[in-house]
Amino acid sequence: MDNYSNRKIISFLMDEIGLNVSSIELGLNLSIKNNTPLPIILWNYGILTIEELDVFYTFLFQSK
Repeated sequence: MDNYSNRKIISFLMDEIGLNVSSIELGLNLSIKNNTPLPIILWNYGILTIEELDVFYTFLFQSK
């Protein structure tokens, strides 16, 4: 189940937000290293705008 959720999140970030694989990998690595949620890391490092962060959180909460 967890792998399916991760694949959905990665697909969303690539297809809907338009992030490239290297940005997602960077975000995932920093998220694990800093024990910080992925959306916050992506926004904090300027990979996501505040509007994209809102869209991402909407997706995450609707996917539950």
